Formats: sequence, structure tokens, C-alpha cells
Amino acid sequence: MNPAFLTQFLQGSKKGLPLMIGYIPIAIAFGVLARQADLPMLPTLLMSLMVYAGASQFMAVNMIAAGTAGVEIIIATFILNLRHLIMSLSLMNALRHIPKSWKSFLSFGITDETFAVASLEASQDRSRMHHFYVLGLFAAAYGSWVIGTFIGAALYQLIPASISDSMAIALYAMFIGLLVPAVQKSWRFGLIAAVSILLCTVFHQFLSSGWSIVLATIFGSMAGIFVYKEEEA
Repeated sequence: MNPAFLTQFLQGSKKGLPLMIGYIPIAIAFGVLARQADLPMLPTLLMSLMVYAGASQFMAVNMIAAGTAGVEIIIATFILNLRHLIMSLSLMNALRHIPKSWKSFLSFGITDETFAVASLEASQDRSRMHHFYVLGLFAAAYGSWVIGTFIGAALYQLIPASISDSMAIALYAMFIGLLVPAVQKSWRFGLIAAVSILLCTVFHQFLSSGWSIVLATIFGSMAGIFVYKEEEA
């Protein structure tokens, strides 16, 4: 690798260190929960390697443990991950100077956290955002997520039951972590979340847990459109 490219990669990786510290414990929790849900080691690792979407992975594992059908899991995780489309468009627009061939490759590394860090860096000094710099940032986060998953999946039997059982709260903590900053910006996000919760509770009386989540997500999103239409009016 060109020394200049290596320097840029290492600088990006350094920016990813705080993300690594946060990702590893959550990834360990995911690995433990996946194995407790009777997901074999290989599929657990492949989920982190190929899906790489923490909230969706936790939700999928919980749905698998509940015996939810595969179609329901796919639809639910797809809807939950639609926000990545917006983040990709926003970030790649800020990184217009990066070659197109790199953009498709780098887009896989976008998560809520890497998007926040990369967007902040781009707003402060866009010229610094070389593709190897972004690669270093994304690689640090991605590597820590995969390594944490492996540790949790490999050592889940050695973790005391009292600790491993409490790790189930990681799913709720992740969703709260996504919701609270949004509610701080606008109370309307809290209203949308409340509507979605109410709908999921109602749907669960008549449908499976998987379809309850799917339909509540869809109708909750539709409610969000009307809420923000009223705000714009």
C-alpha cells in the first residue's frame, strides 16, 4: 500500500477507536443471545459479516427465538434498515470527490455511528475525507463488531447465566439509543413511536409477533408522514 494511503487509513482507524469501544460489548451481547437462540456459530458470524446492522440483528435473533417465519423476519429487518438508504445518500453526497467505484464498496460500512462520525468529519474538513481515510474509519467499526460477535458466540457457555440473561436488554437499549436523540430534536418522533407501540400491541392480539412488528412498522411510518405534513402546513 502507498505510504500516504496507509497513513490516511490509520488516521481513519484512529477516529474509529471510540466506536470500537462501544461496539465490542454490544457485539458480544449479540453473539451470546444468538447462540442462546440456538443459532449455530457460522450463521451467527455470517449475520455480523454480511448484515452488519446491530439493531436489525438483535431484532432478527429475537424473532428467530420466537419461531417467527423467515419472510416476516426479512420484511421487518428490511423496513428497519431503510434509514440506511437515506444515510448513504446523504454521506455519499458529502463525499462527492471519492471515486464512484469506492462509494459502493464504502456504503456497506455505514451504520448510525459511522455515519455520524463521517458526517461530522466531512463538515469540518472535507478535503481530509480521502477514501482510504473513510475505509479506515469503517474498517475499525466493522472489525470490532465481527470480533465482538465471535467472542460472544464462542464463549457464551462460559458466561454466568445471570449475566447472559441480562444481555437481552441490549436490544431495547439499542432502540432507545436510536429513539432518544430523535425525540430530543422533536417530540413528534416520540408520538410516532407511541403510535407504533400501540399498533403493535393491537396487532399482536390477532397476528403472530413477526407480522405484528412488520405491520406496526409500516403503519407507524405512514403515521409519521401525516405528522410531518401537519408540521409543514
